[in-house]
Amino acid sequence: MTASIQARRDRFHELHRSGCFVLPNAWDAGSARALQVLGFTAIASTSAGFAWSQGRPDNQVTREAVLAHLRDLVAATDLPVNADFEGGFADTPEGVAESVRMAVATGVAGLSIEDATGDAAQPLRTIDDAMARLRAARAAIDATGTRTLLVGRAENFIVGRPDLADAITRLRAYSEAGADCLYAPGIRTREQIEAVVAAVAPKPVNLLIGWPTDLTVADYAAMGVRRISVGGALARAAWGGFLRAARGLAEGGRFEAFAEAAPGGELNAMMGAVES
Repeated sequence: MTASIQARRDRFHELHRSGCFVLPNAWDAGSARALQVLGFTAIASTSAGFAWSQGRPDNQVTREAVLAHLRDLVAATDLPVNADFEGGFADTPEGVAESVRMAVATGVAGLSIEDATGDAAQPLRTIDDAMARLRAARAAIDATGTRTLLVGRAENFIVGRPDLADAITRLRAYSEAGADCLYAPGIRTREQIEAVVAAVAPKPVNLLIGWPTDLTVADYAAMGVRRISVGGALARAAWGGFLRAARGLAEGGRFEAFAEAAPGGELNAMMGAVES
């Protein structure tokens, strides 16, 4: 790759200074390369998309596997890569710091730490606990001198606790703890989005769009959103095409779904368009 790791990190910070950009989520080296060829300026990983590619459910992949995956994504393109780093793969702030140091060493330009526990009975960490973990992540990044961008995530709307006031309280706390960018996946309405943007200003907000909508990037930019990611939606779209074609074969012995398949020549050209 021609772009140095630090140049990508510097470019990633610049993207967050003004305007609104789309941060599509790749699940393997091929999808990462395709996204670069299509003209995107940065990409993110997706914990769900990668897990499915490994034959596992989301949040059931080891730290070692995720770190290897991040190295693959960084090597596959010249683009800055933002890591969906789940909860930091540790129960303690010290463990999160260790994991973050490992993630930074893969060459990622940014990473997110979420506040979900994985426990359905108590799905969110206390704010104090979540802040301690983010402070540990911030200190670990700062010690590397890399300027890797840190994203703080409030998972209220993902884990079945759709309390906007609590999510905003959390995001403000995570900003205070050192997050460079704030993220409440699952908010959808204009009122929710504008409230989050106003609450954490001037820091940038990431918005998840993983469902069909008539709104455009320009519409979300007008609400003050700085970056838009799609989580596992592109991976799900790919799986949707695969399952339609495979079910046609399995259930009816039919091949019509292949009409929507991407031409092999086009895919070969895309994979060869990015210098290795």
